[in-house]
Amino acid sequence: MTKFLLALHVLVAIVAVGPVTVAASMFPPAARRAHAREAGVGTVRLLHRICRVYAGISIAVPVLGVATGGAMGVLGDAWLSTSMALTAAAAGVLAAFVLPRQGELLEELTAQGSAEHRATAQLAMFTGIFNLLWASVTVLMIVRPGSTTGA
Repeated sequence: MTKFLLALHVLVAIVAVGPVTVAASMFPPAARRAHAREAGVGTVRLLHRICRVYAGISIAVPVLGVATGGAMGVLGDAWLSTSMALTAAAAGVLAAFVLPRQGELLEELTAQGSAEHRATAQLAMFTGIFNLLWASVTVLMIVRPGSTTGA
């Protein structure tokens, strides 16, 4: 059962978090292109939708992670507690900063056909923080300090 949970946890992380990471990273440049009228707002709208939908699906990642950690008997380990804290921070950045700012930029582009460069730069910064948090979680999941696997 542990291997099944771990495989499911990793698959959901790849399939759900991966698209959010990529789409969120593509959003600020796409918004700049739409502002410069080099591209339409449709791409920006699609990227925002991908982020929203896959962010919802991504909730399964920590749920499966806790189930996997429980099955492996590592819920009290420091590396897992750190990973859970970083995951919560990443989710907080996504929910509080990335998705709302994407929505605001999309509304501006739809209504006015323009968006401030400062707003897209700030969104890119928050997206970078979100991506770094997820990269840190991924490294901790692979390295697992104190692991019995020898890794």
